[in-house]
Amino acid sequence: MTIPSRKADSIDLAAIEEKLRGAKGKQFWRGLDELAESPRYREFLHNEFGDPDIEKASVSRRDVLKLMAASAAFAGLTGCTKLPTQRIVPYVRQPEEIVPGKPLFYATAMTMGGVARGLLVESHMGRPTKIEGNPDHPASLGATSVFEQAALLTLYDPDRAQAVTNEGRIATWDLFLAALRRARDNHRPGKGAGLSILTETITSPTLGSQIQGLLAEFPQAKWHQYEPVGRDAAREGARMAFGEYVNTVYRFDRADVILSLDSDFLYSGPGSVRYARQFADGRDVEMTGGKMNRLYVVESTPSITGSKADHRLPMRSRDVEPFARAVASNLGMPPGGSTATQVGDAWIAALAGDLQKHRGRSIVIAGDQQPPTVHALAHAMNSALGNIGETVTLTDPIEVKPTDQMQSIGALVADMATGHVQTLLILGGNPVYTAPADMQFAQNFLKVPLRIHLSLYDDETSDLCHWHVPAAHFLETWSDARAFDGTVTILQPLISPLYNGKSAHELLAAFLGDDIPAHDVVKTYWQNRFTAAKQGDDKAFEAFWETSLHDGVVAKTALPQKQVRMSAVPAGGSSRSQTDQTQQSQAEGGLEIVFRPDPTVWDGRFANNGWLQELPKPLTQLTWDNAVMLSPRTAQRLQVTNEDVISLKYAGRAIRGPAWITPGHADESATVYFGYGRTRAGHVGDELGYNAYLLWDSRTPWFGSGLEMEKTGERNRLVTTQFHHSIEHDGKQEDEDSVHAFDRDLVRIATLDEFKKNPTFARDPEEETTRAQSLYPPFPYTGYSWGMSIDLNRCIGCNACSIACQAENNIPVVGKQQVGAGRIMHWIRVDTYFRGGLDNPEIVHEPLPCMHCEDAPCEVVCPVGATTHSPEGLNEMVYNRCVGTRYCSNNCPYKVRRFNFLLFNDWETPSLKLLRNPNVTVRSRGVMEKCTYCVQRINAVKIETEKQDRAVRDGEIVTACQQVCPADAIVFGNINDPKSRVSKLKAQSREYGLLRDLNTRPRTTYLAKLRNPNPEIEYNQKQE
Repeated sequence: MTIPSRKADSIDLAAIEEKLRGAKGKQFWRGLDELAESPRYREFLHNEFGDPDIEKASVSRRDVLKLMAASAAFAGLTGCTKLPTQRIVPYVRQPEEIVPGKPLFYATAMTMGGVARGLLVESHMGRPTKIEGNPDHPASLGATSVFEQAALLTLYDPDRAQAVTNEGRIATWDLFLAALRRARDNHRPGKGAGLSILTETITSPTLGSQIQGLLAEFPQAKWHQYEPVGRDAAREGARMAFGEYVNTVYRFDRADVILSLDSDFLYSGPGSVRYARQFADGRDVEMTGGKMNRLYVVESTPSITGSKADHRLPMRSRDVEPFARAVASNLGMPPGGSTATQVGDAWIAALAGDLQKHRGRSIVIAGDQQPPTVHALAHAMNSALGNIGETVTLTDPIEVKPTDQMQSIGALVADMATGHVQTLLILGGNPVYTAPADMQFAQNFLKVPLRIHLSLYDDETSDLCHWHVPAAHFLETWSDARAFDGTVTILQPLISPLYNGKSAHELLAAFLGDDIPAHDVVKTYWQNRFTAAKQGDDKAFEAFWETSLHDGVVAKTALPQKQVRMSAVPAGGSSRSQTDQTQQSQAEGGLEIVFRPDPTVWDGRFANNGWLQELPKPLTQLTWDNAVMLSPRTAQRLQVTNEDVISLKYAGRAIRGPAWITPGHADESATVYFGYGRTRAGHVGDELGYNAYLLWDSRTPWFGSGLEMEKTGERNRLVTTQFHHSIEHDGKQEDEDSVHAFDRDLVRIATLDEFKKNPTFARDPEEETTRAQSLYPPFPYTGYSWGMSIDLNRCIGCNACSIACQAENNIPVVGKQQVGAGRIMHWIRVDTYFRGGLDNPEIVHEPLPCMHCEDAPCEVVCPVGATTHSPEGLNEMVYNRCVGTRYCSNNCPYKVRRFNFLLFNDWETPSLKLLRNPNVTVRSRGVMEKCTYCVQRINAVKIETEKQDRAVRDGEIVTACQQVCPADAIVFGNINDPKSRVSKLKAQSREYGLLRDLNTRPRTTYLAKLRNPNPEIEYNQKQE
């Protein structure tokens, strides 16, 4: 739907609007009559609603009121401004008119840490219903992480801020504009003295230009940037290594050997989705001709990346720097500091030798939670190994203004404390909650005479502000942002702001006296840039603009490789703000505390997102809580068990939280997670877990020693899905401790050398793969025969498939209590298995959807025929027949069926009705649910191909779990087609099925996992 223009030559619609805003009684009705009689208004109605007769028809007052209420164009009558004529461009060819049931796809992007990841958003009748990755975008390659999938729920969250407020009372945008103008006028004589702006990381060229324009007009104003999970260490480490800020881009597809220094590059970070795909491609023995990359990981807290390592060393965070120096020394570099480490010299020598053998084909990468020195050491090793320019590319920074954000917010707090800040404009973020405790941000914030906050939620920071303005969701506004490699995406809205939210562009424009919409701000910036660069005409720019919106990327904006000179190896000691206290605490020794963002709610911004709260966290499978992670040995020493509430004292502050013993965690180290302990998150996120920010110290931002821990004698129930739906017990063993997934061959693993010697090590016995005697009559699948293959060698265990399935299939959230009762509703889960000792076990992830058995045990026990078999091999569920006996669930050996016990779906909240996929039934209660292979997607493609009188092509049908997977581990297709990708995967020697000995003949099968250990290290470990 186009939105009417507000041009100067339009008849005085603006004047009429202004008159109506303040009009009462007869004046208001006269204004309506004037509007109804306007030919320009009738022209608008004709354009807006497509009625050929309305232009000539008379329009009554009632018609005007109805149409005004229905049209976003006249939202100005409630205190908001009108938007100009705008076009959002569909990614695929738009039909002549919107057809109910036919979705459109639009390209846009979501930012995390200010960095964009390209998306395609599905829209049904003007409402976004599903988010996918943009295959043309370098940061997504068609996939997403869990955060992009869950962003849709945030869009429709009824707890979002819905009105401008002034000191907690509902106000209007006009009143806020008046206050903003007064503040601007007060700061003009002093050229902005006393004015401060606080933002999160900014990569948006347009927003950066706006801020710089404001600073040019108010040169004494200050711009600060801060977000808790930033990349300060990476920025400062690059400056230590090269003397200037640079951005680092990795090419894991070119790397044969990778050393991760506490970096979870497969799960977090701006390039994680792309890096996961590249890394997985390097482990695909069919794709690489029998080769595999090799991954070494040293880390304190078990991570997704660590679970994929061929060699993993649990290590305290403070010991990573000496380890890195020891490796650098073995590479022939001067160590520059202590190399004392508990790792054997032979282990480090073998690692260094492996890196040397793969010069120019290796990567050393440091984690964002390691100090700048470790990042500088990683750069130095990459330089010495000849990796820079090959597997490691350096570019100019992607941030508009790269800065040390911890120092930046520290400077802001100092200015607030001394009274130098008269007006503070906060664009996004929640610093009252996320700022380090030692800064006392909230106390100093209250000293500022005028405090303004723009954010999605009325949160902890908004509560202390004079003015709070609801922010527009990224699917509701225009903007732009850079990806990890500098590529720019134009963010375009798919829906008008549900709660009249404003963007940062609009707020800054209003401050400068230009009350214009974000669309005009963004488009004008790019038009000026296009004209300056090419001096093209308006038609050339419009073509450029349309192409950029359509593709989801602005062509040729990726930053070119930068030539820099390596500085000397950094000397010992950590970083600028961490040096003194870290060195002192390390000298004192003691228990280490490690701070991490939560894997699902991150820094707390997603705390009110029920999908993410209920998503099992990787490795621990915890939901709805954060816990204090301890190694088994440390927990035993402290006599702590799971769910014991322990008191943590650090840097003069204390919190309490429940303990969770985690295999593979470093000894004498405790990990706490951000994102919980919220007080103004919303109905979903309030009062969950503990607030780790209360212990956070800006001088030791990510880890430090001197933690004191003691049991309180209390217990706090934690809910984990790790023990749900257990299928590894075959009913024959009585000792639970001796039962493992490996006993029933649920997960199958071999080394690369073992695989080369015996390629069929994972194959099921012939008597299990051929059809054994059965009571079921054989059925000839002459047409399509659908099946799935899941490659465990690719799967990273990120749980993106679970949340994508939830978004696609209208799966409800059940809450902590019901999860504890085993009633979580996810149709695909990711089981995590551990093998080996508790100190450093081998970890395997295994996604488990419905197996769609050909001989399905669930079908014969259903008394009402609700579970049936289709002619194409699908195990179907007829919800309208199901009476909830749950016999099918009892008879399922894979435990992949979910019973909807209670009324989990919210039928009342209006905004949540917009969220749901119209092509999938919304279940109420009392029915069995399970994976359907996204049958709605299967049928949609089949209908189209039948219209075209052709067969479905391989790859045309993509299930939700397949589409989201960053590692491309899931493949779906027609197994009757020998040329299909799924058939080729099922023909590989690593193929096997779960519990095939039961003669269920599952359509979902797996490819076994391979490891590529260094033979020297394996030998040394055995010798030790």
